[in-house]
Amino acid sequence: MARAIWKGAISFGLVHIPVAIASATSSDNVDFDWLDERSMEPVGYKRINKVTGKEVTKEHIVKGVAYEKGRYVIISDEEIRTAHPKSTQTIDIFSFVESSEIPLANIDTPYYLTPDKRGEKVYALLRETLSDTGKVALANVILHNKQHLAAIMPIESVLVLILLRWPSEVRSIESLELTEATTHASLTKAEKDMAKRLVEDMTAKWSPKDYRDTFQEKIMALVEKKAQQGKVEDVETNVGEERRKTADIIDLTELLKRSLGGKTNTTKAKKTSTKTAEKPATEKKTKTASKSTATKASRTKAANK
Repeated sequence: MARAIWKGAISFGLVHIPVAIASATSSDNVDFDWLDERSMEPVGYKRINKVTGKEVTKEHIVKGVAYEKGRYVIISDEEIRTAHPKSTQTIDIFSFVESSEIPLANIDTPYYLTPDKRGEKVYALLRETLSDTGKVALANVILHNKQHLAAIMPIESVLVLILLRWPSEVRSIESLELTEATTHASLTKAEKDMAKRLVEDMTAKWSPKDYRDTFQEKIMALVEKKAQQGKVEDVETNVGEERRKTADIIDLTELLKRSLGGKTNTTKAKKTSTKTAEKPATEKKTKTASKSTATKASRTKAANK
């Protein structure tokens, strides 16, 4: 069973859906570690001054961002920590879009979402709603201390969280500077028909068991062969795991109605915005504070239930 690497909740209107995140992929690449052939001890990476060629100790290293060629702005560790988004245990849904609207180039890493803390029913509600509407939920999430744009979509009976690349990280097609011969190629009907026939002849069903990494298979077979011959060296390594804290979650399916009601109230509020603007600023602040207090009280009451 896949191990949960994160626990928290999907924020959907006023409803919180308790979920756990498990990796949907595994890295099967062969990992070649550097070893000292004389002692079979791991070899690390030295910090070298690129000008003098001398090793630099950790206490003398600072972080800098290139501002101009040959000129850097130094950023302290504290400034970096301040710039990081505040870690939360919430996947905040802010919009729903058609899945076809998300460019393939923006898709990055998939994760499985599973219900947690008796959240099965409301989890299923979101899954079925996405399936019935053909929509994908866009959300913000902080994972591994980094803020991500993500999409939530249903696959069979599971919800999948797909981390997306920020639009600024994806180069536009125009940056390729394709020639006219490529964008407006002159293709004959015979050429197109022949290509279509070739595609039809090579068409098959998706068959995962037939797709293998032959390089890894050969390397691991060689490793096994050498191990059987006793050609194994002991290398001491340490592996650490980071434990994540679970947020306190309130599972409130009935808040769906209040979420929709909130939108209605917002619409009415816009229509009366002119009258509200005429009221004194102090009165507005008082009402806002009262509303905030009432909301907190309501959530506390619901949690106690």
